[in-house]
Amino acid sequence: MTDAELRSLLLDCLKLWGVAGSVTAFADGLLIATAAARCVVRRGGAPTRWFIETPVRRRPVPSIVALLSALRRALGADGGARLRIGGA
Repeated sequence: MTDAELRSLLLDCLKLWGVAGSVTAFADGLLIATAAARCVVRRGGAPTRWFIETPVRRRPVPSIVALLSALRRALGADGGARLRIGGA
C-alpha cells in the first residue's frame, strides 16, 4: 500500500466513523488530526508494518486492520453497530 493509498483510506475511514478531521502527509508519516486527538502513523519493518503514535503512547501494529482499529480507538470514534448472527 502506498502512502497516497493509505492517506485516502484514512480519509474514508474518518468519514465512515463520522469524525471530522484531516490526514496530512509529511516526510516520514501521516498526521491524523481531529478536534479531540492527534495521531501519527509511520511505516515500520516486518513484522511491524506500522507504528501509531499518540501523545501518550507509541504502538506497533502488524496489519492494516490492527492499524485502523487502533486509530479508531485513539480518536475516540464510535465502533458502530456489529452484525450478530445466531439465535436470540
